[in-house]
Amino acid sequence: MDELTTRESQLSPFSRKLVELIERDARELTLAYLREVKKNPNMATYQSFPEKEVYDRTYAVYSQLGRWISCKLDSKEMKDHWLALGEKRREEGFALPEIFLSLCLERQQVWQKIQSEGLFDNALDLYQALELYNRLVTFFDRALYYAIIGYYHEF
Repeated sequence: MDELTTRESQLSPFSRKLVELIERDARELTLAYLREVKKNPNMATYQSFPEKEVYDRTYAVYSQLGRWISCKLDSKEMKDHWLALGEKRREEGFALPEIFLSLCLERQQVWQKIQSEGLFDNALDLYQALELYNRLVTFFDRALYYAIIGYYHEF
């Protein structure tokens, strides 16, 4: 058994449920994010970008999140992606606070979806939810960290 298969088999049932939820509802999560962007006065650059482009970029974040939770995305691949993304956003004229807010809104959509789906019903589920929330926050924190480094082109 290879390392990836071993890591996947160690996923908690709760993590598997979340990956399934993200894969099943990535479109819905992305559309909810777009609605938030449209009404947020601090997202002017995202609002001025073609909606299809913002949609595709957001959908890709949720796809990467699913791969991260299911241990199919290694740290180097993630780092390289977000370094390049930060640099690209700077070149496109995005302000750093907008990039930060964008990732916060994306994370918020996932957490709201988890809560609305009622994925945790008992104490064990709550414990697993906290563990999963930690992975969720870690993903977005790392994404932001590397995006900032890329934004300042310090890699």
